[in-house]
Amino acid sequence: MWCGRSSSGRTTSSKTRIVGIVLVHNEDVFVERAIRNVARFCDRIHGVDHLSTDGTWEVLRSLADEYDHLEVRRVRHAGESHRIVEPYAGSPTWVFGVDGDELYDPGRLDDFRAELLAGSYDHAFKVASNVLNCVELDAARKTARGYLSPPSRSITKLYNFAALESWRGDGAERLHGGTPVFRAGWDERSVDNIGERTSWDETPLRCLHMCFVRRSSLDSGPTNRPILEETTLHDRSWRGAVKRKLRRRPIPAESTWKREKYMRGDVVAVDTEPFFA
Repeated sequence: MWCGRSSSGRTTSSKTRIVGIVLVHNEDVFVERAIRNVARFCDRIHGVDHLSTDGTWEVLRSLADEYDHLEVRRVRHAGESHRIVEPYAGSPTWVFGVDGDELYDPGRLDDFRAELLAGSYDHAFKVASNVLNCVELDAARKTARGYLSPPSRSITKLYNFAALESWRGDGAERLHGGTPVFRAGWDERSVDNIGERTSWDETPLRCLHMCFVRRSSLDSGPTNRPILEETTLHDRSWRGAVKRKLRRRPIPAESTWKREKYMRGDVVAVDTEPFFA
């Protein structure tokens, strides 16, 4: 299902373009901010709603009316989102995967866009960078507390599709799974992690990852919401079907996998004003 758009979008004189793909499921608390923050950075954005039952779809439709370079659709299987980006393989395109709980610094993205289009990262297949995995957001004080990447795992999903011949297959979701076929000079190890050489204050690419706070209006209780691992939601195998049935049973307050990957090092506090300007 597609929704129409109005108003002007981005234009660029560069042959290289940046395409965003936002896959969401019940994330109406932050999804509007997540898309607005990358709207200037991307030349085109695909918004994909996976069976949301809160207000996420309504938010996407409203934003599609505002941004003419945003196209939105609903899908029954999260894996359909990868087929949207498959045709970009082999073209001078950077594909930027953004989740509904990932808030990038839009001011930093403006400068980073110029660097990306100028070819400063063409040596890499994937670019990763600095992230704060948030356990607390204080809107009044404009601060967030959480675990930095590094040492935690970076969740940035920015891929150079010029490095590919193709990327097909039945993956769990966009940019996960499938079979990437690389052109000469690149492979899966062609990763440039900006966070390994720059701090949170200096990096040109940084993100507030709201993975441990309430992300849907359907959630209630404390700020730290119960979270299932994404593989439970998107796995299309028989194992995934069994896991989805088990969701009716009581689940742990936090995903063990997320804790291991995203809660490394010390808890730090950062200024959130640039992300909510």
